[in-house]
Amino acid sequence: MSKLVHTAFIRRRFFLGATSIVAVAAMAPGVFAQEQTVKIGYVTPQTGPLAAFAEADEYVIAQVNELLAGGIETASGKVNVEIIVRDSQSSPNRASEVARELIVDDEVQLIVVASTPETANPVSAQCEIEGIPCISTIAPWQPWFIERQANPGDPAAWESFDYTYHFFWGLEDIITTFQAMWNQVDTNKSVGGLFPNDADGNAWGDAVNGLPPAMAAAGYPITDPGRFQNLSDDFTAQIGAFKAANAEIVTGVVIPPDFTTFWTQANQQGYKPKVVTTAKATLFPVAVDALGDLGHNLSTEVWWSPNHPFSSSLTGESSKELADGYVGETGRPWTQPTGFIHALFEVGVDAIKRAEDPFDPDALAAAVAETELDTVVGKVDFGAEGLPPAVAKNVSKTPLVGGQWRLKDGAYDLVIVENSAHPEIPAAGVMEIIE
Repeated sequence: MSKLVHTAFIRRRFFLGATSIVAVAAMAPGVFAQEQTVKIGYVTPQTGPLAAFAEADEYVIAQVNELLAGGIETASGKVNVEIIVRDSQSSPNRASEVARELIVDDEVQLIVVASTPETANPVSAQCEIEGIPCISTIAPWQPWFIERQANPGDPAAWESFDYTYHFFWGLEDIITTFQAMWNQVDTNKSVGGLFPNDADGNAWGDAVNGLPPAMAAAGYPITDPGRFQNLSDDFTAQIGAFKAANAEIVTGVVIPPDFTTFWTQANQQGYKPKVVTTAKATLFPVAVDALGDLGHNLSTEVWWSPNHPFSSSLTGESSKELADGYVGETGRPWTQPTGFIHALFEVGVDAIKRAEDPFDPDALAAAVAETELDTVVGKVDFGAEGLPPAVAKNVSKTPLVGGQWRLKDGAYDLVIVENSAHPEIPAAGVMEIIE
């Protein structure tokens, strides 16, 4: 953002009657009035087809609110913290709209956002335009970073962002994890790919940078019948293509309702692959429970679990303690986003504490950029090695392992079966075929 545009934005906020920013001249340098409140906006898909990602929101927000009730000490004095939650309704347009409302109407200092590019990308884009710091997660870094570039197809033209930062794993980690799981079982290595016409599907199914070329190079050629629209009600064409290719493995990145439709129709039409490893679709207990017996031995990526050897910088809780607290409070099984939603606020609060002035967007963005924090999902360290320089400024990678759903005594358990890239996260079983 140019200095002119940024200055115009700050001026607009002032004339709109900003109440959360006090003129520096009205106080001693570096000292805040006690009533000063830093506002954090949180955008999340609480309704719509992505709602399973937000199942733990209420628990985590209540926990964080209780923790921050007495305010926090910053580099310039004590401030109160208010969290304002907005529902994206699983719509990119709505996500962008509520992000702008948070910035202009609610006058937030920071936005945190989670759960798929359909939510994270439009919110991040709006924050970059308006010059407001934003921290996002639960989307592979490629669709979050590359899809927002002016020239996505030319890595030499990629540019870093000034206000938006992201922590999660990338497609390279999915490729490594999925292949390692498949290598554990005997198949013909023919793969069927389910890639929808959305940011995730287009990135994952990309013929140059996505799964197909990498999997083919490893001996797992993918049959890709083409993009389909989310909330489709007929997967006969995909099932037919996979049958024709004798695909004993199915992979892809599918929203939960679409996978339920696909897997039900596949069984009805006599298509029974040995392995089904889909991202997004089978992450959640509620989605697998909805399949009944058909969920047994479905496999997926695992980004967080009670067995991850990490602890919260906010509460000191281990991953297991956080998961047990959620289960005890809600009576529901633990779910993977719990750790990452909690970590969003770990990173956000840490940046607010360290910022020279948390009410100045440039100072707060600088503090986010300098994050080096051990969280309940692992270390978040923007600018670390392992990514292209333009990407590394804005992205911190977190660990990824593989798991498989096992039905036992009428209940499903997600068992980690592949951890070769991250042996610090213990495995509890080995990969099994679907029978």
